[in-house]
Amino acid sequence: MLKVFWAEQTPVAASDRGLAYGDGLFETIRVHRGRPVLLGRHLRRMRDGARRLGIPLSAVELEHWLNRALARYDQDGDWVLKLILTRGSGGRGYVPPDPATPHLIISRHGMPALPDPGGVVAHVARHTLEANPALAGLKSLNRLDQVLASRELPAGAYEVLMTDSAGNLLEGGRTNVLLHLRSGWFVPPANSVAVWGVMQEYVAERLDAQGTPVRERRLPLSLLGQPDFQGLFLLNSVVGVVPVRRIGCQHLPIDNSLATICDPLTSLK
Repeated sequence: MLKVFWAEQTPVAASDRGLAYGDGLFETIRVHRGRPVLLGRHLRRMRDGARRLGIPLSAVELEHWLNRALARYDQDGDWVLKLILTRGSGGRGYVPPDPATPHLIISRHGMPALPDPGGVVAHVARHTLEANPALAGLKSLNRLDQVLASRELPAGAYEVLMTDSAGNLLEGGRTNVLLHLRSGWFVPPANSVAVWGVMQEYVAERLDAQGTPVRERRLPLSLLGQPDFQGLFLLNSVVGVVPVRRIGCQHLPIDNSLATICDPLTSLK
């Protein structure tokens, strides 16, 4: 059974394993006019992540508290609901408690400013990312690589891009990446990224329905200068799909082919 904390009301104990060890998961869900965007995908990812980490989580209980949160915080316009799931309290030491009583920490946040739909500026971080295949794709609380990379974000840039040690593009600090070449649409291999995003999943399904499937492959940064390069997109479930118009001094082509088929506000499920 979950122990629930309303972030603005109840402090979390210092013994919480999410605080002590990053032992948990989180989801940030855009709420549009009272309805959560891509909700089913967010809940499924949290349930799947809990199963992979061995954190007991009832789908019925999770949905119950989500509905309670919507009733508690809802108002007109757009806002962001954040759910943090931890294994609960367990004292000092890495060995998890058995049985565990998970904690669910719920908070409401303002909607961030939407980026320029005409394209944003990105920066390639020096800090590299080497995802552990056992944890790849998880929206876990362990985000130190993203924190360190984001410290490099220069003024005027919207996102920091992360590569592996071989220079292959993996993801942004808070986004997934999607590359368009004349030969098709591509994302990095699933076992190489820290987070497999729900917006990325949604866009891939929409493109597949249009007969242009998204494929996985390694994405060396050199592809961005090739003649068949069409565009680079950042994907995030809160802000949507954003083209990148410049990385450093390198100007990129702007591809508007996703504008009409990948609007997440049409998919409130």
